[in-house]
Amino acid sequence: MIVHAYANYLYRQHFSVMYICCVQKITPQQAFIKLAKYCAYQERCHDEVRKKLAEYWVWGDDAQEIMAKLIEQNYLNEERFAVAYAGGKFRTKKWGRLRIVRELKQRHISEYCIKKALLELDDATYIQTLHELAEAKYNSIKGVYDFIKKQKTARYLIDKGYENDLVWDTLKNFN
Repeated sequence: MIVHAYANYLYRQHFSVMYICCVQKITPQQAFIKLAKYCAYQERCHDEVRKKLAEYWVWGDDAQEIMAKLIEQNYLNEERFAVAYAGGKFRTKKWGRLRIVRELKQRHISEYCIKKALLELDDATYIQTLHELAEAKYNSIKGVYDFIKKQKTARYLIDKGYENDLVWDTLKNFN
């Protein structure tokens, strides 16, 4: 019955059913070693590590000890994660600040860490990226009226997480 309840929990957490068959219970010491490698590979947030602990069937005090040890040994740092996440998503996917904030909040990152991450985004680069995205999208829309092109471009940029006022200020200059 416990395995069935755990399988339902994992399924709700978007794990595939095939993966559930491979879940094995390991000792807290083994879990710490695996999680240290997991965190060393790339920056992780606390939520990701908690989910990994659940996969390894490590709960309660053991899980708290492992989390504390990872933080103490600097494998796990939420501020560092937030800065890396924000910078990476801005550079690779060209996300705006609003989208980055929304995604960080989904990962239960503190307001302080989110503010630190947003400070790392350079304003000049941010505006330049917005202009480049707007121009590319505006020019890619063919055969419609100017106001419809602006509206479609604005919707695209707002969906990417850019602020309304910045988007419309940018689009004022387009003909």
